[in-house]
Amino acid sequence: MIGYYIRLALKSFRRTCGLTLLMGASIALGIAVSVATVSVYHLLAGNPIWWKNDRLYAVTMDNWPPRAMLPSPPPGVDLALGPSQLTYQDAMHLFASAIPARKVVMYKTRGVLSGGTARKLPLRAIARVTSADFFAMFDVPFLYGTGWNAAADRAPKPIIVLSKEENQKLFGGEDSVGRTIRWNDREFRVVGVLDDWLPRPKFYDINNGPVLPPEDAYIPWGWGATLELPTAGDVECLTLGSLKTFRDFLNSECNWIQMWVELPRRSQRERMETLMNAYWSDQHTRSRFTAPRNNHLTNVADWLAEHQVLGDDEHLLLIFGFAFFAVCVVNVVGLVLAKFLGRAGTSGLRRALGANRGHIIVQHITETAVLALGAALVGLALAEGCMWVLARGIALVNSNGTEAAAHMHFDMWSFLWATSLALVAAVAAGLYPAWRVARLPPASYLKSQ
Repeated sequence: MIGYYIRLALKSFRRTCGLTLLMGASIALGIAVSVATVSVYHLLAGNPIWWKNDRLYAVTMDNWPPRAMLPSPPPGVDLALGPSQLTYQDAMHLFASAIPARKVVMYKTRGVLSGGTARKLPLRAIARVTSADFFAMFDVPFLYGTGWNAAADRAPKPIIVLSKEENQKLFGGEDSVGRTIRWNDREFRVVGVLDDWLPRPKFYDINNGPVLPPEDAYIPWGWGATLELPTAGDVECLTLGSLKTFRDFLNSECNWIQMWVELPRRSQRERMETLMNAYWSDQHTRSRFTAPRNNHLTNVADWLAEHQVLGDDEHLLLIFGFAFFAVCVVNVVGLVLAKFLGRAGTSGLRRALGANRGHIIVQHITETAVLALGAALVGLALAEGCMWVLARGIALVNSNGTEAAAHMHFDMWSFLWATSLALVAAVAAGLYPAWRVARLPPASYLKSQ
């Protein structure tokens, strides 16, 4: 029966080509705008590791002076929220704890990679100096090899993990595990290559922008101090002492280390908070942490909300997308109603020949569904075009956004989302007109025939 209704729908489309194109274009445009806005919203505001939201916590401690001593805060610094990173000495003390199931200290740095088989010239790269639990803690997928263990952090081993893109540039995408490359003119052995991985936003380090892509390479934590690798991220220094050497910087009150812990049980979180509070009290007696205690363990969702990764503009963008889609559906309802009422005589004849109201309603809903599904495919193509334009715009406006823009696209979830929107549009646009036509008395149309 559905096949018969689909054939009727196709014949109807041929008879009213102009009206069909107008209705399809309206639905397609609404779907394109909605999918594009949802994709951008997801890029800026999604929780990329929601399944671990109640396990992963950012660790922060407030080492800033009392706020009364800082009448004019530096630009972009939220004094009420406190620092979003840790000093090196605080991070090292907390990292020594055995309470977390996993723990990560890290920062990003710049360097030069060379020695690949597919590229002769050196390659500038952003690397993350991190501890061994980074990959397991954040569910980072591997294409080849694996990460390293904690021993490689303490007495740093010359090993390195490459991103999939960097491995493509250096080795043409081949399995490079065991190969030797040079990082800042020092030999490192490749132990792993990541698979496709693009957490959006980059929740674990929102410095310099939450939509930037992950780093090109990853090296053990101990190399940061050993090679005196400077940070390429934000440094929060409200009080500066004498910083003549890298060791002075490590011992300073500057916040530049990101720390995350995995605490799957409530008892672990309570013990971690107790440790942080005890450490705060000890440092307070040593004339550090002079402001009121402001220690935090913040899960991923709250972390993104506190740092305004999702702002009012993104909310308005999402509202605009759905409002535009609603306007398109309302317009289609009017067009469908006019079309169905225009051929009410045919429906009346079918009623007289034995079709009940349910058959008439199903026939017309099927016609709008076929139209909406076809429009969904066109809408997906339009949405892809919108994302391409947005990506090129980001790349032009922000020189740091070129790689992030390359990942602005929608995947299978967006396809399912567009299909669902099409079905909603079909039901919403066709239900009332079909109901109106089904209620018309067939006798009057039979007399006119």
